Amino acid sequence: MTQHMNIHNNRYKCIECGKGFHRKSTLTVHRRSHSGEKPFECSVCGKRFITAGHLTQHMRLHTGDKPYKCSVCDECFSTCSSLQAHKSKKIHYCGKLCATVAAVMLRARIHTGAKPYSCKHCPQSFRRLDLLEIHLLKSHNECTWFTCHICQKKFSRKGYLKKHMRRHEGVQPYVCDVSVQCDLVHQMN
Repeated sequence: MTQHMNIHNNRYKCIECGKGFHRKSTLTVHRRSHSGEKPFECSVCGKRFITAGHLTQHMRLHTGDKPYKCSVCDECFSTCSSLQAHKSKKIHYCGKLCATVAAVMLRARIHTGAKPYSCKHCPQSFRRLDLLEIHLLKSHNECTWFTCHICQKKFSRKGYLKKHMRRHEGVQPYVCDVSVQCDLVHQMN
């Protein structure tokens, strides 16, 4: 949030168009859009770029390098953004539409029967870590429950209780209230 506030407090403001930025380096790159400066040149084809990162990404067209690999389907990509776009697509698995790679992996465990989280006290194992944690609490009295003092609901993790408490308090942390136009709202509900 502190870094975001730099956008509003004019710390890194473009003198050409008045746009604010959260970092000096981002402002430096933005200024090149006004000046037309492209200091990074491809040694193969001579094309020029605003940032070193864009040049590195471009060079992969020449080298064929695809360093970003999907953990689900093993497909490789030349850019991180291409991998993220691939991961964000809804994926069909066994006829069920999954919204995330994590959901696909969990779905695969249902079909394969894989239970990678094992109890150290008994032979039980679980598909998900949170289920193991609840088992340890209920069956082996390991650790302690985190209990809501308002409704007495119990949680296996402190973070789950904190998230739950926000609902009672009506709190939306990390909300930018500087400008109506600013749409930075990080709700942790």
